[in-house]
Amino acid sequence: RLGEHAAAFQGHDVGFCCLGTTRARAGADGFVRVDRDYVAQAAELARAGGCKHFILQSSRGANARSHFLYLRVKGEVENLVQAVGFDHCTILRPAVLLCRRQESRPMEWIAQQFLGAVARLFPTAYSVPVEMVARAMVACALQPGEGKVKVLENGAIHELGKA
Repeated sequence: RLGEHAAAFQGHDVGFCCLGTTRARAGADGFVRVDRDYVAQAAELARAGGCKHFILQSSRGANARSHFLYLRVKGEVENLVQAVGFDHCTILRPAVLLCRRQESRPMEWIAQQFLGAVARLFPTAYSVPVEMVARAMVACALQPGEGKVKVLENGAIHELGKA
């Protein structure tokens, strides 16, 4: 019921969105509702509230035509957010996020252990620490750059997150 909180979206120049859940936690319908519908609605409320620059955390491989639900939903929401009509829209597509989580995700934990080791040899290839994504998002807000839409893949997120 985001519409009931429209006032919270008023008067901001920049909006940041990292909203998401997992299919395991919310089911397929819940995943779509959170990762696509809520994000698109938040973008619309932000734009109506005067937001000029929207910064969206998406995912590597996002593609509205993907056969995989996760990547398809991420691609769909990227398209929906772009269609809102912000002066600037920045989309970050990180690879596997390296972070500590409160809930147990055993397969993700195993992947993070492996990718954390790989990251020492190939730091931008398969993963990115969440702190680096956050720094890149802030850098995008401070220097939006040229063009209406900017898409940053994992390597660019690393570079911007180091600055």
